[in-house]
Amino acid sequence: MKSELKKMLEYLEIGDLVLENGTLIRNVRIAYNVYGNIDNAEKIIWICHALTANSDAETWWPEMIGKDEIFNTDKHAIICANVLGSCYGTTFECEEEKPLITVRDMVSAHQKLADSLKISSIDFLLGGSLGGMQCLEWSIINPDFIKNLFVIATNCKHSSWGIAFNEAQRMALELGEKGLDAARAIAMLSYRNYKTYEYSQVDDINAADDFSAASYQRYQGEKLRKRFTPSAYYSLSKSMDSNNVGRNRGSLEKALSKITAKTLVIGIDSDILFPVNEQQYIAKNMENAVYEQIKSKYGHDGFLLETDKIKTLLKKHFDFL
Repeated sequence: MKSELKKMLEYLEIGDLVLENGTLIRNVRIAYNVYGNIDNAEKIIWICHALTANSDAETWWPEMIGKDEIFNTDKHAIICANVLGSCYGTTFECEEEKPLITVRDMVSAHQKLADSLKISSIDFLLGGSLGGMQCLEWSIINPDFIKNLFVIATNCKHSSWGIAFNEAQRMALELGEKGLDAARAIAMLSYRNYKTYEYSQVDDINAADDFSAASYQRYQGEKLRKRFTPSAYYSLSKSMDSNNVGRNRGSLEKALSKITAKTLVIGIDSDILFPVNEQQYIAKNMENAVYEQIKSKYGHDGFLLETDKIKTLLKKHFDFL
């Protein structure tokens, strides 16, 4: 069934785009995927992807999208667009040198794509991590356009802790050939946690070298290097650092208060990169938001892996799913 869902990557020219810093980008091209039929859909669902993911959301969230899944392609049209700065088909995919692309710029491109697709409103907008940042920003920029909202494992302003992790990764990228491997290895320490490694990377009691955790770090680095580019990783980490919904809006609280969508915010108890106090803060400062928390041994990566728990909470709060 899953193979039937796969769509060819689609491309659309959305015209010129002025970035937040004033840079004019001409003839922006967006790569995106659609599952289902936009014209006949009961609901339009838009998924914003995270740092190294892409617009083919079914490949990285397979238990969420399908004919018998919570995002049902028989009823819904599910759209995911590759973000500016990534290496999966959207403008800047091949450029080594990129301008600063903020989360706000990503959202501006999403809105222009939605307009080009003649979408008058989004029934359900959702995302985790960097995806959640885009969702919050979009819901502030155009609150009437977003009817329902779900964010998980994200924040409304990137923390000094998160920026420090990203800078360490960029320092690794600057080292050269294996820089992306090292950057990913650093990132994995923030995506998981102490208990995750104790649970998943187990060695023989007599081992003195060649430890499972060491092999795992190298494997994760090599795997990313085969499918991603250092320049995209560098650019998107800077984009994540830029996340601050309160910038030029008075305060975080004032910005969040602009969101009118019915909202579910989920925190993951073991997430050390986006701790639950960040999601609690988001929900507390929105008029129509509910906070829920899930237990997970997977840390930040729980937003990708704890799909059964996520689906249960989505069905609890959104009766159209």
